[in-house]
Amino acid sequence: MTQNTQKLKLGALVALVVGSMIGGGIFSLPQNMAASAGAGAVLIGWVITAIGMLTLAFVFQTLANRKPDLDSGIYAYAKAGFGDYMGFSSAWGYWISAWLGNVSYFVLLFSTLGYFFPIFGEGNTLASIVCASLVLWGIHFLVLMGIREAAFINLVTTIAKVVPLIVFIVIAATAFKSGIFVDDFWGQGNLELGSVMDQVRNMMLVTVWVFIGIEGASIYSARAEKRSDVGKATVIGFLGVLLLLILVNVLSMGILRQPELAGLQNPSMAGVLEHVVGRWGSVLIGVGLIISLAGGLLAWTLLCAEILFAGARDHTMPAFLRKENSKQVPANALWLSNGLIQLFLILTLFNASTYLSLFYLATSMILIPYFWSAAYALLVAWRKDTYETDPRARNKDLLIALVAVIYSVWLVYAGGVQYILLSALLYAPGAALFAKAKREQNQPVFTPLEKVIFAVVVAGALIAAYGLYAGFLSL
Repeated sequence: MTQNTQKLKLGALVALVVGSMIGGGIFSLPQNMAASAGAGAVLIGWVITAIGMLTLAFVFQTLANRKPDLDSGIYAYAKAGFGDYMGFSSAWGYWISAWLGNVSYFVLLFSTLGYFFPIFGEGNTLASIVCASLVLWGIHFLVLMGIREAAFINLVTTIAKVVPLIVFIVIAATAFKSGIFVDDFWGQGNLELGSVMDQVRNMMLVTVWVFIGIEGASIYSARAEKRSDVGKATVIGFLGVLLLLILVNVLSMGILRQPELAGLQNPSMAGVLEHVVGRWGSVLIGVGLIISLAGGLLAWTLLCAEILFAGARDHTMPAFLRKENSKQVPANALWLSNGLIQLFLILTLFNASTYLSLFYLATSMILIPYFWSAAYALLVAWRKDTYETDPRARNKDLLIALVAVIYSVWLVYAGGVQYILLSALLYAPGAALFAKAKREQNQPVFTPLEKVIFAVVVAGALIAAYGLYAGFLSL
């Protein structure tokens, strides 16, 4: 694992960040946002998101530089600051979010192909599941060939999928009409949207979804050629993707009005461009989305395996997940991740899960890992850990971490009680693997405080299970 041939350069790390963030979310952004908010609330939401996510990007950059001994950031930070069970839970939640996100990508990929080939429907037909399974295992064996080779392919697909986004932005900028953009600016003409505050809150899970992957470089910190490149890649990737996201969203709202955007079929960027230039525009976006999803699936497949491997490497996950093949790929972690993706693909055939329901659940699972990373950065700065000779930097990082914590708490609130309970239902079973790892080291499973935390998680899981059975909760 330490051979130079497997080390990742800055360009590959940036591509992992951008490739992780630009998957399917940006191509559905016009409809997803318009379904929740008017133009004014969208602008407020983007300001909150830009500040909040930028502070998270700085958190990952700062911790990568100040805590170089903590590899695979989003998991290791929670463990270092708040104990083994919180560390495990962050790894577990992040991992579930990653492979659930891949399931949603498969649904969206074949829903897009359904635009050209009706047999694929909305991405959850029998033909879609069969073909998605073939793609899944094709990516699986590609990754088994080597991390560095897969990262290079991810770099190529990342470049390829940015091109149609730039074409869209250029064309949309020429077709933008300010009169359409300011029409019903605060969304008061649509009572279903609620107040401006309700609109801002309702759009927040969408903004988190399109930024998931911002931590991609920190997950691969152990494989980076230069440790300093991890922080650089995080900030560079974030700023580039932020610009693309805001332009796609805002320009679309100057081409079609909110009710028209909300009624578009996803990928809604295709409908917007088709309105301007005709059918070839939707074809261009469809091809771009297919390339984007292929790259996103590859990037997240890499991350799924890496987070389990990192947890097993320091004994927070069971030992069997540490196994690597001859190409230094964590094979067992990869098999487990893709096996569960396959299972959930089959389940979508029976419960007709949609892209939206899957991505909301995947997003809710990652909120806790983000919170613990921000909280650890706040703890490091508060304790003056590594800041003994640099008080000015400590004050700056303390403020940044505080804003990141507040933003993370706001995201949990914005997600709502339903997704907190559903997250508990997915967090609770992970304790079995945590217990196995502890017993392998002949250690007690939980500390007294961790027993209390686990009891709360189990209570939430039981409420969620009853809610699904009784019908007052749903995916």
